Amino acid sequence: MHEKRVQAGVLDIAYREYGAIDGWPCILSHGFPYDPHAYAETAPLLAQQGARVIVPFLRGYGPTRFLSDATPRSGEQAALAGDLLALMDALRIERATLAGYDWGGRASCIVAALWPHRVEALVTGNSYNIQNIARAMEPAKPEEEAALWYQYYFHSERGRRGLERDRRGIARLLWKMWSPTWGFDEATFERSAASFDNPDFVDVVIHSYRHRYGLVAGDPAVAAIEGKLTAQPPIAVPAISIDGDADGVNPGTAHHAARFVAAHEHRVFHAAGHNIPQERPAEWAQAILDVRSFAQA
Repeated sequence: MHEKRVQAGVLDIAYREYGAIDGWPCILSHGFPYDPHAYAETAPLLAQQGARVIVPFLRGYGPTRFLSDATPRSGEQAALAGDLLALMDALRIERATLAGYDWGGRASCIVAALWPHRVEALVTGNSYNIQNIARAMEPAKPEEEAALWYQYYFHSERGRRGLERDRRGIARLLWKMWSPTWGFDEATFERSAASFDNPDFVDVVIHSYRHRYGLVAGDPAVAAIEGKLTAQPPIAVPAISIDGDADGVNPGTAHHAARFVAAHEHRVFHAAGHNIPQERPAEWAQAILDVRSFAQA
């Protein structure tokens, strides 16, 4: 594994790279509140199968930095997708297999939906992750709303101050709530928690959870992407979607199947929570290998 950096779009992106430079490109994107350590076991498994694996630190995480103080610290879905596409361009990767969950799954789904010619195949945790912001104010079932407490907390100034004051405490609690069967230790948590010390972490996180409810404006630079997402575009590349049946924040997404209009399979990992690749690294890696076989069939 090598840690590298590249200027891509509005960011200086830090990333981890595994495998041969001439391997088949595979980009693994993490979620909130996690970091590339989520793929510490999956990435070497894929490299052994001939992949060139790229695992970026998303905006607001780890060593990744904005190039300009003037760039909005947006956490909106279009910005995350734009970062992923810019990373591919900067690394001269014309076409890749994409995999991600949570924020990273959202970015991967958007690139697959809007630029399918750039995506060989897709693995997505929690299926179709593209937000339907126009319908964000439609309530869910009470138990689902209760699981989203942290989002509503971040809508307030109290929540921003709470995140600034104790980002580790909030993240640790979410890890436990979202992955109740995952017995991670403090060392495992701290390896990822160091990424939350990024100076832009709080701004990016707060913007993400406010924008998705239409509470704040987006970055004008990615408005064109956001506009295309209002149509909830289908995903027309081979895909495997995955849920954990012990996910404490997502009630299951098998009903998203109609959003996938190419070869598609939905899998449920028993006793896995929200951080699927870190909890089930071998199964996640196998899903990537399997979806590539769909693409090559």
